[in-house]
Amino acid sequence: MPLVPTADLLHAAVGHRTGLAAFNVVLLETAEALVDAAEETGLPVILQISQNCVAYHGALEPIAEATLTLAHRSSAHVAVHLDHAEDAQLARRAVELGFGSVMFDGSALDYEHNVAATVGVVEYAHAHDVLVEAELGEIGGKDGAHAPGVRTDPGEARRFAEETGVDALAVAVGSSHAMTERTAALDLELIGRLRHAVPVPLVLHGSSGVADETIEQAIRAGITKVNVSTHLNRFFTDAIRSHLGAHPETVDPRKYVREGRAAVTAEAARLMTLFDVDGAGGTGGTETMHR
Repeated sequence: MPLVPTADLLHAAVGHRTGLAAFNVVLLETAEALVDAAEETGLPVILQISQNCVAYHGALEPIAEATLTLAHRSSAHVAVHLDHAEDAQLARRAVELGFGSVMFDGSALDYEHNVAATVGVVEYAHAHDVLVEAELGEIGGKDGAHAPGVRTDPGEARRFAEETGVDALAVAVGSSHAMTERTAALDLELIGRLRHAVPVPLVLHGSSGVADETIEQAIRAGITKVNVSTHLNRFFTDAIRSHLGAHPETVDPRKYVREGRAAVTAEAARLMTLFDVDGAGGTGGTETMHR
């Protein structure tokens, strides 16, 4: 199946009032696992490559081209997204490579500079029919700063979306990046107010630290795109540790990495089914992005 535009998946999820799984790629094997999960469940998925992932691989092209190829060859509805790009040039390069969406993260900037920088990315991406996600109200956990008290103001969020023309907005509602325990308490009432105030779909970052029931509640309250990374990384690593503990003589990495990949497939499939609240399905009636 051809690569699916992120906008089609996002707008279908909004229409069905369901959650859209957005999982981070770290290695080729995690991308393979996520595509397998989408094919097993028949549900859509967004494969996300972060700026940190790009730095790890040394350049965007190697991991991007491999991920795009997997998406193109899959029978599932798969989109590819650039996550947390603080570098506008990196966002432009992802657009050139064929990504369906990019997230420009200017959340560390003050409001006016965030708007100006985001507008530049939006203008370039929209000229190529690529969706743009942005962030307002810095989400805790990045750079080691756990900040559960940070919240996005609904009025400011609406103003930001209108001034920048972004297509999706990541909001701070109580989650935090890189959590290894699922103990985050989300402000569900705030999510509801944001949904009514903001004219674009809402994105929950830091979902690895949010329990299943709370994620379901957040989706029902108004979250559409649900980002997960650390949680799946833990499954990958735990499976490898378990295999090496049981087989200390193993030297062929394919034997233990295969276990990690299988563990990610199983958990990603479970999460995708969880996010599909009421069994709405995320791909029926996909529609073209309108601005």
